[in-house]
Amino acid sequence: MLRLGEKVTIIEDTFEQNLPIGQYAYVIAYDRNPDNAFDYVVRIPSLNRNFFVPADDIELESVVLKQEAERVEREALIDFALSTYNEKLFHQLMNGDVESAEEEEEETQETLSQADFIKQVNLRAWI
Repeated sequence: MLRLGEKVTIIEDTFEQNLPIGQYAYVIAYDRNPDNAFDYVVRIPSLNRNFFVPADDIELESVVLKQEAERVEREALIDFALSTYNEKLFHQLMNGDVESAEEEEEETQETLSQADFIKQVNLRAWI
């Protein structure tokens, strides 16, 4: 639950109230009526108006800024990987942690003893 006076950003307009998406607002009250779909009353200074909004329509400004920074960082890394032809970095960025888990499995398989390695080579040759 957000505190009163908290600076938030409008991220959605679920009930189509013509909320300015991307604008900041301040939480000025809670709507405690259980029969109501709205959770907060926010004040949008640019419009000089108050709106009733559900909790899904607003997000803390710090969270939105952090998500935007992560998105920009990821896009910059993708651009870097493409411009330097770094295929490994590109796949890691696009696939996430899946590839790093596969690399760990490959590293554990590489630490096989010489006898196990010969067995695997013979098995592959047999097939």
